[in-house]
Amino acid sequence: MFPDSMALGSVRSAAELNEQIRALWLRSGGSLTAQERAEYELLVVKWAAAIRSGVTEAA
Repeated sequence: MFPDSMALGSVRSAAELNEQIRALWLRSGGSLTAQERAEYELLVVKWAAAIRSGVTEAA
């Protein structure tokens, strides 16, 4: 799914998304399951969109 096609929801900052990505890796012990991999990929897409749109910190 591309960022432009995602439904608009609450906008999270790149920093918040980065923290979620880091927490996911810590919880997984460095080895992601298929479900965790899907969550990781979605978080990375959202993080990239936040970076592109300039939403780096929470409002």
